[in-house]
Amino acid sequence: MSPLLKIRAERDQMSAIERRIGDFLLENAHLLRDYSSQQLANALGISQSSVVKFSQKLGFKGYPDLKYSIAQDLARDGETTGLAVDEARYDGPHAALAGHLWQLKAKAEAETRLINPSAQIDAVASAIQVAGKVFVIGLGEDGIPARAFATRLSMLGVLTVHYVDAVLMQAGASSAAPGDVLLVFSERGRQPVLCQISRRFRQHGGKVVSVTRHTPNPLRALADVALLVAAHDERRHVEPLLYQSALQHLLDLIFVMVCDADEERRRWFDLNAEQMHDLED
Repeated sequence: MSPLLKIRAERDQMSAIERRIGDFLLENAHLLRDYSSQQLANALGISQSSVVKFSQKLGFKGYPDLKYSIAQDLARDGETTGLAVDEARYDGPHAALAGHLWQLKAKAEAETRLINPSAQIDAVASAIQVAGKVFVIGLGEDGIPARAFATRLSMLGVLTVHYVDAVLMQAGASSAAPGDVLLVFSERGRQPVLCQISRRFRQHGGKVVSVTRHTPNPLRALADVALLVAAHDERRHVEPLLYQSALQHLLDLIFVMVCDADEERRRWFDLNAEQMHDLED
């Protein structure tokens, strides 16, 4: 895993001094080649040993190894960005911007794959395949991917219960049975009502799958399986686009796995797709 991604992922679990070091590295990654461990310590007003211990906690032998790994990540990003921009020059006035945005989305998707072990993905797909019912909820903007995924599952013949209202889902959760699955979409994972619904669902023997950012949050802690999304950008109007793109790719992967695991599911999908086309015509 990228050291910068690891710092972001573990920041909420760090001590105050560790957060100061981590924040400095995230904000000044391109300048680290000019900083020794002692210079970094002086800049932050901490001891050199704190910098060394921070590096070792991330899994490196020391600060030089951490600095080298960060430099490699930045070099790879620069090569990819440069290639996208160079190729885009011939495609129109907005091609450079489009190429750079594509590169950011690709990076978010790659980081999202890194923080979701294959066993975790398999567990979610398997739970959906054998579930008696699959409950799906997402509030606000989280409701958009939740609704789309619920629709896709229903196209496969999966008995899907989709709610956009937390009060109704409270009632629906009381009908959960062992083997049922609840997919809870919440980018920040901090809505108390969704945590309450998840607890109730588990009390009835159901399995909770949370879909959140990879930062620590209450909903993720409550889930039986946590799907995590990595998407970072300093621009507020860009970061949600990266989150949505990486999330969609993750959900598409699970959907295809459910399809490929059962020929009967695929037949259901083909039949439902044909019926929908007939209605549209």
